Amino acid sequence: MKVLFVFYVPSGGVETLNRQRRAALELEGISSVFLYYGKRRELVNDHGAPLYITNEDAEIKEIFDANNFDAAVVTSDFLSFPRFRRLGFKGKLILEVQGFGPKELAYSQLQMAVPIVNNYANALLHPKTEHIAEIYEQFYPHTPTFAFDNCFDSDGFPYIDGTSAEKPIIAWIGRIEDNKNWREFLQIGRKLLSELRPDLQLYMFHDPSLADPNENIAFEQMLDDLQLRNHVSILPDVPHTDMPYYFSMVGDSGGFLLATSKVEGAGYAVLEAISCGCPVLTTDSDGVRRAVIHNQTGKYYQIGDPESALKEAKELMTNTEQRAYIRENARIHVKERFGYAAYAGSFKQMLLTLGLQDTNKG
Repeated sequence: MKVLFVFYVPSGGVETLNRQRRAALELEGISSVFLYYGKRRELVNDHGAPLYITNEDAEIKEIFDANNFDAAVVTSDFLSFPRFRRLGFKGKLILEVQGFGPKELAYSQLQMAVPIVNNYANALLHPKTEHIAEIYEQFYPHTPTFAFDNCFDSDGFPYIDGTSAEKPIIAWIGRIEDNKNWREFLQIGRKLLSELRPDLQLYMFHDPSLADPNENIAFEQMLDDLQLRNHVSILPDVPHTDMPYYFSMVGDSGGFLLATSKVEGAGYAVLEAISCGCPVLTTDSDGVRRAVIHNQTGKYYQIGDPESALKEAKELMTNTEQRAYIRENARIHVKERFGYAAYAGSFKQMLLTLGLQDTNKG
Protein backbone atom coordinates (compact mmCIF):
# COMPACT_ATOMS: atom_id res chain seq x y z
CA MET A 1 0.00 0.00 0.00
CA LYS A 2 1.13 3.53 -0.73
CA VAL A 3 -0.23 6.56 1.13
CA LEU A 4 0.20 10.27 0.42
CA PHE A 5 0.32 12.58 3.45
CA VAL A 6 -0.58 16.22 2.79
CA PHE A 7 -0.07 19.33 4.92
CA TYR A 8 0.60 23.02 4.43
CA VAL A 9 4.21 23.34 5.64
CA PRO A 10 6.99 20.95 6.78
CA SER A 11 7.19 22.19 10.36
CA GLY A 12 5.39 21.88 13.67
CA GLY A 13 3.69 18.87 15.19
CA VAL A 14 2.25 17.52 11.94
CA GLU A 15 5.71 17.36 10.39
CA THR A 16 6.95 15.47 13.45
CA LEU A 17 3.99 13.11 13.19
CA ASN A 18 4.67 12.51 9.50
CA ARG A 19 8.28 11.50 10.10
CA GLN A 20 7.28 9.25 12.98
CA ARG A 21 4.49 7.49 11.14
CA ARG A 22 6.56 6.87 8.04
CA ALA A 23 8.80 4.65 10.16
CA ALA A 24 5.84 3.06 11.94
CA LEU A 25 3.90 2.24 8.78
CA GLU A 26 6.89 0.48 7.26
CA LEU A 27 6.28 -2.22 9.88
CA GLU A 28 3.06 -3.07 8.03
CA GLY A 29 4.53 -2.69 4.53
CA ILE A 30 2.86 0.69 3.94
CA SER A 31 5.02 3.20 2.07
CA SER A 32 4.65 6.94 2.57
CA VAL A 33 5.00 9.96 0.31
CA PHE A 34 4.73 13.55 1.55
CA LEU A 35 3.33 16.68 -0.07
CA TYR A 36 3.63 20.12 1.50
CA TYR A 37 2.35 23.22 -0.26
CA GLY A 38 5.21 25.51 0.73
CA LYS A 39 7.93 26.19 3.27
CA ARG A 40 8.74 29.25 5.33
CA ARG A 41 12.25 28.25 6.35
CA GLU A 42 15.15 26.54 4.62
CA LEU A 43 15.46 23.66 7.09
CA VAL A 44 13.40 20.65 6.04
CA ASN A 45 13.92 17.55 8.15
CA ASP A 46 14.67 14.25 6.43
CA HIS A 47 11.46 12.23 6.22
CA GLY A 48 13.11 9.03 5.00
CA ALA A 49 10.69 8.96 2.05
CA PRO A 50 9.84 10.99 -1.07
CA LEU A 51 8.89 14.55 -0.18
CA TYR A 52 7.45 17.22 -2.48
CA ILE A 53 6.97 20.92 -1.83
CA THR A 54 4.61 22.50 -4.35
CA ASN A 55 1.20 24.07 -4.67
CA GLU A 56 1.13 24.05 -8.48
CA ASP A 57 -1.64 22.05 -10.14
CA ALA A 58 0.58 20.73 -12.93
CA GLU A 59 3.25 19.49 -10.51
CA ILE A 60 0.72 17.93 -8.15
CA LYS A 61 -0.89 16.13 -11.11
CA GLU A 62 2.53 14.75 -12.06
CA ILE A 63 2.92 13.38 -8.54
CA PHE A 64 -0.47 11.69 -8.76
CA ASP A 65 0.28 10.28 -12.21
CA ALA A 66 3.68 8.91 -11.14
CA ASN A 67 2.35 7.18 -8.05
CA ASN A 68 -0.52 4.77 -7.75
CA PHE A 69 -1.67 6.02 -4.35
CA ASP A 70 -4.09 3.87 -2.40
CA ALA A 71 -5.07 6.76 -0.15
CA ALA A 72 -4.27 10.32 0.87
CA VAL A 73 -4.38 11.52 4.46
CA VAL A 74 -4.92 15.26 4.26
CA THR A 75 -4.39 17.15 7.51
CA SER A 76 -6.81 20.09 7.89
CA ASP A 77 -7.03 21.09 4.21
CA PHE A 78 -10.45 19.76 3.24
CA LEU A 79 -10.56 22.31 0.40
CA SER A 80 -8.01 20.17 -1.44
CA PHE A 81 -10.44 17.28 -1.96
CA PRO A 82 -12.28 18.52 -5.10
CA ARG A 83 -8.98 19.84 -6.42
CA PHE A 84 -7.25 16.49 -5.99
CA ARG A 85 -10.07 14.65 -7.73
CA ARG A 86 -9.92 17.15 -10.59
CA LEU A 87 -6.17 16.53 -10.88
CA GLY A 88 -6.69 12.78 -11.17
CA PHE A 89 -6.28 11.42 -7.64
CA LYS A 90 -8.04 8.05 -7.57
CA GLY A 91 -7.34 6.73 -4.06
CA LYS A 92 -9.31 7.07 -0.84
CA LEU A 93 -9.45 10.58 0.65
CA ILE A 94 -9.11 10.78 4.43
CA LEU A 95 -9.50 14.06 6.32
CA GLU A 96 -7.29 14.14 9.41
CA VAL A 97 -7.70 16.76 12.11
CA GLN A 98 -4.84 17.14 14.58
CA GLY A 99 -6.24 20.28 16.15
CA PHE A 100 -7.31 23.43 14.24
CA GLY A 101 -6.45 25.52 17.31
CA PRO A 102 -9.30 26.91 19.44
CA LYS A 103 -12.43 24.75 19.72
CA GLU A 104 -14.52 27.52 18.14
CA LEU A 105 -12.26 27.52 15.08
CA ALA A 106 -12.37 23.73 14.81
CA TYR A 107 -16.17 23.88 14.98
CA SER A 108 -16.50 26.59 12.33
CA GLN A 109 -13.98 24.96 9.99
CA LEU A 110 -15.56 21.53 10.19
CA GLN A 111 -19.01 23.02 9.77
CA MET A 112 -17.79 24.78 6.63
CA ALA A 113 -16.36 21.48 5.41
CA VAL A 114 -19.69 19.59 5.51
CA PRO A 115 -20.57 19.73 1.78
CA ILE A 116 -17.00 18.89 0.73
CA VAL A 117 -16.60 16.04 3.20
CA ASN A 118 -19.99 14.60 2.29
CA ASN A 119 -19.16 14.69 -1.42
CA TYR A 120 -15.51 13.66 -1.42
CA ALA A 121 -14.21 12.20 1.87
CA ASN A 122 -14.04 8.44 2.35
CA ALA A 123 -13.15 8.71 6.04
CA LEU A 124 -12.26 10.95 8.97
CA LEU A 125 -9.32 10.51 11.34
CA HIS A 126 -8.27 12.06 14.67
CA PRO A 127 -5.83 11.12 17.48
CA LYS A 128 -8.48 10.40 20.14
CA THR A 129 -9.17 14.09 20.72
CA GLU A 130 -12.48 14.50 22.52
CA HIS A 131 -13.65 17.81 21.10
CA ILE A 132 -12.84 16.72 17.54
CA ALA A 133 -14.70 13.44 18.07
CA GLU A 134 -17.76 15.38 19.25
CA ILE A 135 -17.69 17.72 16.23
CA TYR A 136 -17.25 14.82 13.83
CA GLU A 137 -20.25 13.07 15.36
CA GLN A 138 -22.38 16.20 15.07
CA PHE A 139 -21.58 17.06 11.46
CA TYR A 140 -20.63 13.70 9.93
CA PRO A 141 -22.63 10.95 11.65
CA HIS A 142 -22.56 8.76 8.53
CA THR A 143 -18.89 9.17 7.50
CA PRO A 144 -16.53 6.36 8.63
CA THR A 145 -14.49 7.76 11.51
CA PHE A 146 -11.26 6.38 12.95
CA ALA A 147 -9.46 7.38 16.15
CA PHE A 148 -6.11 6.13 17.41
CA ASP A 149 -3.15 7.63 19.23
CA ASN A 150 -0.36 9.20 17.21
CA CYS A 151 2.88 7.24 17.23
CA PHE A 152 6.12 8.16 18.91
CA ASP A 153 9.50 6.43 19.03
CA SER A 154 10.69 7.06 22.57
CA ASP A 155 13.87 5.05 21.92
CA GLY A 156 14.75 7.46 19.13
CA PHE A 157 14.25 10.46 21.40
CA PRO A 158 16.25 9.46 24.48
CA TYR A 159 17.40 11.07 27.69
CA ILE A 160 20.98 12.33 27.39
CA ASP A 161 23.07 12.13 30.54
CA GLY A 162 25.35 14.89 31.73
CA THR A 163 23.33 17.87 30.47
CA SER A 164 22.37 19.58 33.74
CA ALA A 165 22.33 23.38 33.99
CA GLU A 166 23.43 25.50 36.93
CA LYS A 167 19.95 26.97 37.46
CA PRO A 168 16.47 25.49 36.98
CA ILE A 169 15.02 25.96 33.49
CA ILE A 170 11.35 26.36 32.65
CA ALA A 171 10.85 25.59 28.96
CA TRP A 172 8.06 26.51 26.54
CA ILE A 173 7.58 25.32 22.96
CA GLY A 174 5.14 26.72 20.45
CA ARG A 175 4.25 29.46 18.02
CA ILE A 176 3.87 33.07 19.03
CA GLU A 177 0.13 33.03 18.45
CA ASP A 178 -2.91 33.18 20.70
CA ASN A 179 -3.81 29.50 21.04
CA LYS A 180 -0.32 28.58 22.25
CA ASN A 181 -0.97 31.09 25.05
CA TRP A 182 2.52 32.55 25.29
CA ARG A 183 1.16 35.43 27.39
CA GLU A 184 0.30 33.05 30.20
CA PHE A 185 3.77 31.50 30.02
CA LEU A 186 5.33 34.92 30.59
CA GLN A 187 2.88 35.73 33.40
CA ILE A 188 3.60 32.44 35.15
CA GLY A 189 7.32 32.90 34.56
CA ARG A 190 7.20 36.30 36.22
CA LYS A 191 5.34 34.81 39.19
CA LEU A 192 7.78 31.91 39.55
CA LEU A 193 10.71 34.32 39.51
CA SER A 194 9.10 36.57 42.11
CA GLU A 195 7.70 33.96 44.48
CA LEU A 196 9.65 30.74 43.97
CA ARG A 197 13.16 31.10 42.53
CA PRO A 198 14.67 34.41 41.41
CA ASP A 199 17.40 32.53 39.52
CA LEU A 200 15.06 30.60 37.20
CA GLN A 201 15.79 30.61 33.48
CA LEU A 202 12.96 30.73 30.95
CA TYR A 203 13.66 29.05 27.61
CA MET A 204 11.27 29.65 24.72
CA PHE A 205 11.59 27.44 21.64
CA HIS A 206 9.68 28.67 18.62
CA ASP A 207 9.72 29.02 14.85
CA PRO A 208 9.69 32.75 13.94
CA SER A 209 8.46 31.94 10.43
CA LEU A 210 5.18 30.67 11.91
CA ALA A 211 4.64 33.56 14.33
CA ASP A 212 1.72 35.94 13.94
CA PRO A 213 3.30 39.38 13.21
CA ASN A 214 0.91 41.26 15.52
CA GLU A 215 1.44 38.72 18.26
CA ASN A 216 5.20 39.12 17.84
CA ILE A 217 4.91 42.85 18.51
CA ALA A 218 2.79 42.18 21.60
CA PHE A 219 5.30 39.55 22.74
CA GLU A 220 8.23 41.98 22.58
CA GLN A 221 6.21 44.57 24.49
CA MET A 222 5.24 42.11 27.20
CA LEU A 223 8.86 41.06 27.73
CA ASP A 224 9.58 44.68 28.63
CA ASP A 225 6.41 45.24 30.65
CA LEU A 226 7.17 42.23 32.87
CA GLN A 227 10.90 43.02 32.97
CA LEU A 228 11.77 39.57 31.67
CA ARG A 229 14.44 40.41 29.10
CA ASN A 230 17.25 39.18 31.34
CA HIS A 231 15.45 35.96 32.24
CA VAL A 232 14.08 34.77 28.89
CA SER A 233 16.24 33.00 26.32
CA ILE A 234 14.71 32.79 22.85
CA LEU A 235 15.79 29.68 20.93
CA PRO A 236 14.49 29.89 17.35
CA ASP A 237 14.61 27.08 14.79
CA VAL A 238 16.46 24.58 16.98
CA PRO A 239 17.00 21.42 14.87
CA HIS A 240 14.71 18.64 16.00
CA THR A 241 17.69 16.34 16.52
CA ASP A 242 19.04 18.74 19.17
CA MET A 243 15.89 18.74 21.31
CA PRO A 244 16.73 15.62 23.38
CA TYR A 245 19.77 17.52 24.64
CA TYR A 246 17.64 20.50 25.72
CA PHE A 247 14.81 18.45 27.25
CA SER A 248 17.31 16.35 29.21
CA MET A 249 19.01 19.52 30.43
CA VAL A 250 15.69 21.02 31.55
CA GLY A 251 14.77 17.85 33.40
CA ASP A 252 18.11 17.53 35.14
CA SER A 253 18.13 21.23 36.05
CA GLY A 254 15.15 20.71 38.32
CA GLY A 255 12.85 22.49 35.89
CA PHE A 256 10.08 21.35 33.60
CA LEU A 257 8.21 21.95 30.36
CA LEU A 258 5.36 24.40 30.87
CA ALA A 259 2.67 23.79 28.24
CA THR A 260 0.17 26.65 28.21
CA SER A 261 -1.92 25.89 25.10
CA LYS A 262 -5.63 26.63 25.16
CA VAL A 263 -6.46 23.63 22.96
CA GLU A 264 -4.26 20.89 21.45
CA GLY A 265 -5.14 17.98 19.21
CA ALA A 266 -2.09 15.98 20.28
CA GLY A 267 1.02 17.69 21.60
CA TYR A 268 4.28 16.14 20.41
CA ALA A 269 6.37 18.48 22.55
CA VAL A 270 4.86 16.87 25.64
CA LEU A 271 5.72 13.34 24.44
CA GLU A 272 9.25 14.39 23.53
CA ALA A 273 9.85 16.09 26.86
CA ILE A 274 8.58 13.09 28.81
CA SER A 275 10.75 10.74 26.76
CA CYS A 276 13.84 12.70 27.84
CA GLY A 277 12.95 12.73 31.52
CA CYS A 278 11.66 16.30 31.48
CA PRO A 279 8.49 16.55 33.58
CA VAL A 280 5.49 18.45 32.22
CA LEU A 281 3.15 20.99 33.79
CA THR A 282 0.30 21.68 31.41
CA THR A 283 -3.15 23.09 30.88
CA ASP A 284 -5.93 20.59 30.30
CA SER A 285 -5.83 21.25 26.55
CA ASP A 286 -7.77 18.10 25.59
CA GLY A 287 -5.30 16.22 23.37
CA VAL A 288 -2.67 16.20 26.09
CA ARG A 289 -4.86 13.92 28.24
CA ARG A 290 -3.59 10.89 26.36
CA ALA A 291 -0.09 11.53 27.74
CA VAL A 292 -0.55 13.38 31.04
CA ILE A 293 -2.32 11.93 34.07
CA HIS A 294 -2.23 14.34 37.01
CA ASN A 295 0.42 13.45 39.59
CA GLN A 296 1.10 10.20 37.72
CA THR A 297 2.76 11.18 34.45
CA GLY A 298 2.77 14.97 34.80
CA LYS A 299 0.79 17.79 36.32
CA TYR A 300 -2.10 20.04 35.32
CA TYR A 301 -2.75 23.62 36.33
CA GLN A 302 -5.92 25.63 35.83
CA ILE A 303 -5.64 27.71 32.66
CA GLY A 304 -5.90 31.44 33.39
CA ASP A 305 -4.79 30.92 36.99
CA PRO A 306 -1.09 31.63 37.57
CA GLU A 307 -1.56 30.85 41.29
CA SER A 308 -2.58 27.32 40.35
CA ALA A 309 0.52 27.03 38.17
CA LEU A 310 2.71 28.35 40.99
CA LYS A 311 1.33 25.75 43.42
CA GLU A 312 1.91 22.82 41.05
CA ALA A 313 5.31 24.11 39.92
CA LYS A 314 6.48 24.46 43.50
CA GLU A 315 5.50 20.88 44.27
CA LEU A 316 7.08 19.59 41.06
CA MET A 317 10.37 21.32 41.87
CA THR A 318 10.60 20.67 45.62
CA ASN A 319 8.94 17.30 46.18
CA THR A 320 11.84 15.19 44.98
CA GLU A 321 10.10 11.87 45.59
CA GLN A 322 7.04 12.83 43.55
CA ARG A 323 9.19 14.38 40.83
CA ALA A 324 11.26 11.22 40.41
CA TYR A 325 8.11 9.09 40.30
CA ILE A 326 6.49 11.29 37.63
CA ARG A 327 9.61 11.32 35.46
CA GLU A 328 9.96 7.54 35.42
CA ASN A 329 6.26 6.66 35.29
CA ALA A 330 5.66 9.09 32.43
CA ARG A 331 8.40 7.54 30.32
CA ILE A 332 6.90 4.07 30.77
CA HIS A 333 3.41 5.36 29.95
CA VAL A 334 4.49 7.07 26.73
CA LYS A 335 6.45 4.04 25.58
CA GLU A 336 3.46 1.75 26.08
CA ARG A 337 0.67 3.96 24.71
CA PHE A 338 2.30 5.55 21.66
CA GLY A 339 4.32 2.68 20.23
CA TYR A 340 4.87 2.19 16.51
CA ALA A 341 3.29 -1.26 16.30
CA ALA A 342 -0.07 -0.14 17.69
CA TYR A 343 -0.23 2.82 15.32
CA ALA A 344 0.75 0.80 12.26
CA GLY A 345 -1.78 -1.90 13.08
CA SER A 346 -4.61 0.61 13.57
CA PHE A 347 -3.70 2.50 10.41
CA LYS A 348 -3.60 -0.66 8.32
CA GLN A 349 -6.93 -1.79 9.73
CA MET A 350 -8.41 1.58 8.73
CA LEU A 351 -7.28 1.09 5.14
CA LEU A 352 -8.63 -2.47 5.05
CA THR A 353 -11.95 -1.29 6.47
CA LEU A 354 -12.15 1.25 3.66
CA GLY A 355 -11.91 -1.58 1.16
CA LEU A 356 -8.25 -1.44 0.21
CA GLN A 357 -6.49 -4.72 -0.44
CA ASP A 358 -3.33 -5.78 1.37
CA THR A 359 -0.94 -6.51 -1.47
CA ASN A 360 1.64 -7.94 0.98
CA LYS A 361 -0.52 -10.93 1.82
CA GLY A 362 0.54 -14.04 -0.01
